[in-house]
Amino acid sequence: MIDLYTFTTPNGRKPVILLEEIQLPYTVKMVDISKDEQFSPEFVALNPNSKIPVIVDTETDITVFESGAILIYLAEKTGSELWPQAMKPRMQVLEWLMFQMASVGPMMGQHSHFKRSAPDNEYGIKRYRTETLRLFSVMDRQLSQHDYLAGKAYSIADIATYPWVMTYDFQGLTLDEHPNLKRWTETLGQRPAIQTGMALKK
Repeated sequence: MIDLYTFTTPNGRKPVILLEEIQLPYTVKMVDISKDEQFSPEFVALNPNSKIPVIVDTETDITVFESGAILIYLAEKTGSELWPQAMKPRMQVLEWLMFQMASVGPMMGQHSHFKRSAPDNEYGIKRYRTETLRLFSVMDRQLSQHDYLAGKAYSIADIATYPWVMTYDFQGLTLDEHPNLKRWTETLGQRPAIQTGMALKK
């Protein structure tokens, strides 16, 4: 059994999507970050960085934090094809997973922060909006040649990236100038596991 400590953020939705895809039993334990529950001693004992999500695998007594590491762990544990065994496709998935972790999430997160919490900071909004749109273009070019981010096959790289891209409307952005990225979101949005993850409520 997987105990999933999470909340209704893009990062918090990723493990739900993968757990649904691989049909691994799990329980959701909400950590309400709007109430600073991530700073409780009990949660800090699971993740010293006080961030969701975290999983505890009760079968192996392994605790994993950081959403990308969680996706790798769960896919590795189950031998899922969403994390390829062959070196070349595995590295392609890893590249795009790291692209999300290092670029898409941080840049879109900063854009959302400045736009929502510091609307008078024109420099911050412009900086992170420009970078977000550049990243949209990077993904759009990749998806003009491939069905999915890492190539022909759906993978944990897509699972990691989708919840972030889908904040575009909340952030006052559009995908209209990125038709391949838009097509990708529409295709993934039809998957039941994606729908379950995106429907997560506190």
